[in-house]
Amino acid sequence: MFNIKKQINRLYASSIFGQLSLSGAWVAILAARGFSLAQIGFAETVFHIVSILFEIPSGVLADVLGRKKTLIISALMRMAGDIVMIFSNNFALVCLSIGLHALCYNFASGSGDALAYDSLKSVGQEEKFDRYASSQLVIYRACEGLSTLTAGFALVLGYKIAYATGVFASCVQLAILFGLVEVRISPVEKDFNVWKEMLSCFKQSLFFLKEARKAMLLMFTNSFVGALDILLLFFLQAKLPMAGIPEWVLGPALLATQAGGIIGARLILFAKKARYRLIFAISTAMILAGIAIEHTGLYVLMTLGGFMASMADDALQVRTNTRLQDMFPSEQRATLISIESFTFSCIMIVLSPLAGLFFSWW
Repeated sequence: MFNIKKQINRLYASSIFGQLSLSGAWVAILAARGFSLAQIGFAETVFHIVSILFEIPSGVLADVLGRKKTLIISALMRMAGDIVMIFSNNFALVCLSIGLHALCYNFASGSGDALAYDSLKSVGQEEKFDRYASSQLVIYRACEGLSTLTAGFALVLGYKIAYATGVFASCVQLAILFGLVEVRISPVEKDFNVWKEMLSCFKQSLFFLKEARKAMLLMFTNSFVGALDILLLFFLQAKLPMAGIPEWVLGPALLATQAGGIIGARLILFAKKARYRLIFAISTAMILAGIAIEHTGLYVLMTLGGFMASMADDALQVRTNTRLQDMFPSEQRATLISIESFTFSCIMIVLSPLAGLFFSWW
């Protein structure tokens, strides 16, 4: 029996140091270095292409080799990406760095949640996963907000120092990750073959989704609603200045939208008895209302719309994550979470250009 409290706290600490950096506003940093918007857009495309190609394989690898190992690989990919960016003197190296950061995201995606759920399950405390999922979303929103506030500071220090902070944070994260305990619900067989096991894991995951249509529907609808919120917050960064918001208010306004997610992730813990359909309906309505409010042209109301949308999205995310984890078999848990992330990426690729036309036309 291991110490579950230490295990969960290490996962929290890993998430904090895995996201702490002064390079969060990488678009602004590249622009300040003289790269064109076309080049920055291409770099973003590189990120999504790498994510789509490696999202599911990284999840399969986590289930086969172990979630702790893939979390360590994720931290190493981030460190490598930051180092490459520090020494980048051309656009090719910038794209390589972006690709390595995409791999960092891939290897972390699903591994942490899978390890957390199976750790809790191994000690009979899986009902506490919703609190874990809520806390992880709070960490994500808080780190995003901090990156927003420090964007100007990063530009003053320069990109090399900004990315050097990421290298330091990755070193601390690695030290934390090595202290994790690998948890396997099913023992590893003696005649273990990694390629055979990866193929078997992937096949079983697809078979599960074919049979469990409810889980597939949950994954798709949650990804679609989440994409609407992400796009709303993304375009707010451009539309708030167009609406006349003072420069000194922009950072706090964007931080306020992230705070909505923190509140939503916590509020949902008090609605455990509410039916999922009700939570989904209310969350979707709030996000659509946020999109409508964004087009008022009044920056105070636009900020309120972003706040509402992020609050609803994170509340729904916590409830959906908990519901899906209860459905997923432990042996394919990370793979199935990766398939959900893959679904989200595909939806984002389709919706992003459409949303750009919509928000620019409205």
